[in-house]
Amino acid sequence: MRRNLTLTLALAVVLAACGGGAEPPVSTVPPETSTTSVSSTTTTAPTTTTTVDDGFPVTVAAANGDVTVEERPVAVVSLSPTATEMLFAIGAGDQVVAVDDQSNYPEEAPTTDLSGFTPNVEAIAAFEPDLVVVSFDPGDLVSSLEALGIPVLLQPAAVSLDDVYAQIEQLGAATGNLAEAAALVAEMQSEIDRIVASVPDRDEPLTYYHELDPTFYSVTSSTFIGQVYSLLGLESIADPADTDGFGYPQLSVEYILDQDPDLIFLADTKCCGQSPETVAERPGWSELTAVRSGAVIPLDDDIASRWGPRIVEFLDVVAEAVATLEPVG
Repeated sequence: MRRNLTLTLALAVVLAACGGGAEPPVSTVPPETSTTSVSSTTTTAPTTTTTVDDGFPVTVAAANGDVTVEERPVAVVSLSPTATEMLFAIGAGDQVVAVDDQSNYPEEAPTTDLSGFTPNVEAIAAFEPDLVVVSFDPGDLVSSLEALGIPVLLQPAAVSLDDVYAQIEQLGAATGNLAEAAALVAEMQSEIDRIVASVPDRDEPLTYYHELDPTFYSVTSSTFIGQVYSLLGLESIADPADTDGFGYPQLSVEYILDQDPDLIFLADTKCCGQSPETVAERPGWSELTAVRSGAVIPLDDDIASRWGPRIVEFLDVVAEAVATLEPVG
């Protein structure tokens, strides 16, 4: 009972923190980075069945099972900000007719008042979609749309980078942009390898505090975003505090001050107005190593909360921050 209450409270805090651009929750797991999310469901690479010259019909292995798209879709609805970014990044933007109210990137995305948190089947169907992409199903969304003959791809929050790549390829296959999707994945992999290689080795890992909101919810190394940090040899100070293995513990001021992280990353700049200046003004925080060394890094809440193509931008920001610190050992 205590754990269920903790999960519910954490989810409520996280969703309030994300403000704009958040992903809907996956089960009881809060959106990663506070902000977006980790799910126990992993995705698999798409499989395709080609029977006509244009590659359709195509069958994609998604989180909700094998999904068959009979013809190249020309009216795609996305109820996932991450999927919206992926669709436009693979060149499927002209096929997208509507996106949810949290899909604020790219600018040309056709944002509507559709909700990914509380989806309305009738409102979605009004756009006459031939493909709907979601990251959250409250229980009957997928089945209701499928009953109307509308194929649905369920793409819950990524657990690993491999999940990110698989979802991009799924969307590529489902929209007839598989080559573009493969090219995007290859580009992301190449850029991530370059960024990781640019960070010098250290005898001891640097520690970080990733702030989800001003009430000090954070992430551990086991979360998706924590794994991204780990690529650069960073360790979360939240790891020892996560006694339940939830991944998103709420830390105390005393704990953070005692841990004295080498870096502080703020994923609550847009939602909650946090900055290096506001952090330095907190009682006792001005003595933290990260504050004294100028290693308090403001992040774009949306980029830090999604698992799409812009994860490369996030990694680049983190790597640049790490590079500014003197190597240890």
